[in-house]
Amino acid sequence: MTIEEAQAQVDHWIKTVGVRYFNELTNMAILTEEVGELARLIARKYGEQSFKDSDKNRDLGDEMADVLWVLICLANQTGVDLTKALEKNFEKKNIRDQDRHKNNDKLK
Repeated sequence: MTIEEAQAQVDHWIKTVGVRYFNELTNMAILTEEVGELARLIARKYGEQSFKDSDKNRDLGDEMADVLWVLICLANQTGVDLTKALEKNFEKKNIRDQDRHKNNDKLK
């Protein structure tokens, strides 16, 4: 699935199953909540925190997909073409960071 297809599928689902988009501020709050759930799982799986019973069956990919879903909702609502935005972001990084990471002693 391309990013463009994902944006279209989320839009279709929202308009047929979800009834309508939550407003942008609500979706921003939901995005923050979903990122927090992802962070909690990563802290338990890869960090020093121990698992709570309620976290043991959570799936890392599903948590990432929740974040992506809400991000796509926000992009759709605000008229952002994520494919074009990502391509532009790569261009920016390729110029700005061309030698930055290669010359970072902390990464060697």
